[in-house]
Amino acid sequence: MANSAGNGGASPRLLTPGNSMLLLIDHQPQMAFASHSIDIQLLINNVTGLAKSARIFSVPVVLTTVAAKSFSGPIFANLQEVYPETDPIDRTTMNSWEDPKVVEAVRRTDRKKLVMAALWTEVCLATAALSALDDGYEVYIVTDASAGVTSEAHEMAIRRMIQAGAVPTTWLQVLLEWQRDWARQETYNAVMAVAKEHAGGYGLGINYAKSMLGEHASEG
Repeated sequence: MANSAGNGGASPRLLTPGNSMLLLIDHQPQMAFASHSIDIQLLINNVTGLAKSARIFSVPVVLTTVAAKSFSGPIFANLQEVYPETDPIDRTTMNSWEDPKVVEAVRRTDRKKLVMAALWTEVCLATAALSALDDGYEVYIVTDASAGVTSEAHEMAIRRMIQAGAVPTTWLQVLLEWQRDWARQETYNAVMAVAKEHAGGYGLGINYAKSMLGEHASEG
């Protein structure tokens, strides 16, 4: 791993809009019905916040579904609204990395840091993450935008992926890692808007600060 001297002091391990892409796998109704490791409304909130974050920074996104028309239903409407021009790649394989169309879509982004979230954690996330790692990608698994059929299934899958070299993260961490510097005004307002809508207590705090101190209040 290269040192941070050429990165303004930042570790090359960190995600940037220029070195990463986002793969969202099987955020569909049928998969959500059996997901019990997180409240479903919270899951929808988190993955929508993650998708909006990628949109702000023009991070390449690949959407994929499994058996959308015959069993699992369409991708969450919230996600499709963020990317109305992007058609999810529909598959039959549980492991999206066994579908050449998905792998080729990821390769076309020319990014080696692969940020991933999926339903379910123990199947569609784990199999794809392990496969991508073996293909030489650096894999970052967004744990709170993914879910398993039980809390144990979710946690054991995360442990398995970490043991193989995947890096666990959360959607808000990804958003703030992409922003990194509050002086980056070109994305500041959009980041604040996503945080206020999707980041719970942090978003509430932003609203509070701006209402008490005025809209000029900012971290930058």
